[in-house]
Amino acid sequence: NGIKMSYFCTVLDRSVICSLSSVAGNSTASAVILRTTEKSVWTNEFESIELTCLIESISTNNPRIEWKKIKNGVPSYVYFQNKISGDLEHRALLREPANLLILNASRSDTAQYRCEVAAIDDQKPFDEILISLAVRVKPVMPRCSVPEAVTVGSSTELHCIENEGFPQSQYQWFKNNEELPEDPKTSSKFYNSSYTMNTETGSLKFRSVKKEDAGEYYCQARNEAGWSKCSPQIMEVYDLDIVGIFLKVLGGVAAFIFVVVGICQIQKSGYCSCKDHTETNYKVPQHDNRMDYASPDEVRLCGFVT
Repeated sequence: NGIKMSYFCTVLDRSVICSLSSVAGNSTASAVILRTTEKSVWTNEFESIELTCLIESISTNNPRIEWKKIKNGVPSYVYFQNKISGDLEHRALLREPANLLILNASRSDTAQYRCEVAAIDDQKPFDEILISLAVRVKPVMPRCSVPEAVTVGSSTELHCIENEGFPQSQYQWFKNNEELPEDPKTSSKFYNSSYTMNTETGSLKFRSVKKEDAGEYYCQARNEAGWSKCSPQIMEVYDLDIVGIFLKVLGGVAAFIFVVVGICQIQKSGYCSCKDHTETNYKVPQHDNRMDYASPDEVRLCGFVT
């Protein structure tokens, strides 16, 4: 005769509610049924987002509607007893029939949200929907580190980091306003360069710097919400100055010899007294043919006197 028997059980406020009813030709009549347009949504920081909780079927007038925010596994009320509460108290509102509109979204709003509808007069008096929200955050200006000068053939590393963006930023390096390919071997222009780029950490590492690696470098951090870049910095590349290094070493040796000769001349002129560390009395230097003589131990213990 087209009549179907429906038996509904649900858990409401820690109580099990079951009922048996006969439904003519429609087993879902007198049952709360919810749906949403999308179970995983996103928005950019400071923008608005609407979480949809559509009531497809209900018989009870003025059903009880609640929204809960679940972050790190801990639920808290967002809409309870007909008012917005919690950290969304002044940034959200309920729209008919049970949609939650979040205004001026914050990064702290990233969480799961559960819409719950209870209708005590319905045969199936309760239903819920879980929606995941991700609030994307645009990267801030990354911190970049570029060496001012390096020598040909040496190794060096450029750094770029940014900690505010969500999802986590990806990094891209530019040289003279031209984007560097992640693998230099894929480009004829950068084929001879020895760098390796890590887009996850922002590292640009040169195994052996070449003259053509000199230039103006900057890094860009980007994610789905936007991008930001640091100020350009110049890296100069110099040839190894063999002559300069040799002259510096030679100058150091000459200075050392000059100091040693000066000390010896002072000692020979009799302006220093020598003290044997085994005695406590000073000795008068003995002269022979107007030349001063001292033992090697005495020379090592020589000190200036006034």
